[in-house]
Amino acid sequence: MTPRTRWIDRLPYEWQIGWRYTRAGRAGRSNRFVSFISAVSVLGILLGVAALIIVLSVMNGFQREVRDRMLSAVAHVEVMGRGGEALADWTATAAAARQLPEVRGAAPFIASQALLAVGPMLRGATVRGIDPALEGEVTPLARRQPEGLATLEPGAWRIVLGGELARQLGVRVGDAVTVIAPGGQVPPAGLVPRQRSFEVSGLFEAGHYEHDSGLALLHLDDAARLFRLEGPQGVQLALAAVQQARAVSQRLAAQLGTTVEVSDWTRTNRSWFEAVQVEKRLMAIILTLIVAVAAFNLVSTLVMPVTDKRADIAILRTLGASPRSVMGIFVVQGAMAGLIGTAGGVLVGLGVAADIDVIVPASERLLGVAVLPGSIYVISRMPSDPMASDIVPITLVAVALSFLATLYPSWRASRVNPAEALRYECSPAHRAGAGRPEPA
Repeated sequence: MTPRTRWIDRLPYEWQIGWRYTRAGRAGRSNRFVSFISAVSVLGILLGVAALIIVLSVMNGFQREVRDRMLSAVAHVEVMGRGGEALADWTATAAAARQLPEVRGAAPFIASQALLAVGPMLRGATVRGIDPALEGEVTPLARRQPEGLATLEPGAWRIVLGGELARQLGVRVGDAVTVIAPGGQVPPAGLVPRQRSFEVSGLFEAGHYEHDSGLALLHLDDAARLFRLEGPQGVQLALAAVQQARAVSQRLAAQLGTTVEVSDWTRTNRSWFEAVQVEKRLMAIILTLIVAVAAFNLVSTLVMPVTDKRADIAILRTLGASPRSVMGIFVVQGAMAGLIGTAGGVLVGLGVAADIDVIVPASERLLGVAVLPGSIYVISRMPSDPMASDIVPITLVAVALSFLATLYPSWRASRVNPAEALRYECSPAHRAGAGRPEPA
């Protein structure tokens, strides 16, 4: 009966010998030390890759969490009249926008800066006039907390405040707040600002400090009368995917012409997201250097086997192996160590990133220290969002660095002189452990 052929036996002999050298190292003190150094190099690559995946996943999670909270009270895309003027026909603009397949909802709005006064207390805020019946189509806040918005009725002069803004003003539901609009009348006695007293009919918590401390909501009709506008200033649009905002805004700008201004959330919050991207790139570069240091430990890991296996290399050369084949053997040995470390790092990194919401609370209980204190950070849990756009480059870079680290030791192995190696290997002094004899 013909014995079954193993998968390794089907590979070129360079791969077979390189794989054998990778698994070797259990016999002999010198080989055990080489095996230990190789294991340390693999572990270094593993930890570096895992750390890079975990850190970038956590940064992605924080970015997603802040983005979702930021977009909880504002729409993905806004179409406004030029110069802040009212749109000629907001329903036609909304209908034109709804023709795009990416658009999932549309609602009119008015937005302006104003002062909120309670006695001597003054606070600046963004006052936004909305239609409570349509606002749920474009903002998650209106869907999560519809009770407060339901109290906004035309002519009732009611206002809904962010929770932090209400605490700064010291007001509760049922109290009165004076809204002072920009501009005003200019009688002979001097400028008289437009102002109106509103009843606080509700509070909201968006989870984003900028909204909670600086946003007030009115009914659309009340806002138009306060700011003396003939209708809505613009239309808010909700999209199927937030990443489509820039492309959709560009298409709408081309479709609607120059009579309107189109903006999206990536431009409105551009500075914040650019800062996060720069921080993410710098963190990736720093952690990639850790992976590079671990990968180039393979140089020492392969230099010692090359020195230790000079006799094996000489025998292979006398049997007809070319220098390129000898080089390929040690490239395979080093590349296998890099592949094992990278694969292990990807598995460990993804495992920790997927369960970080369990690992962090367990660590907090074990150490008695809160990693994300709720009194300081709005986010009280550690978010994580592993993305293929991060993991694939990390894997490719780690494998490429590991391969580059094998080139010099493998080149040295290909330069071994068979006659010289066998001469010293077979000398009585060498076998007796007296060291390498001086040539005659």
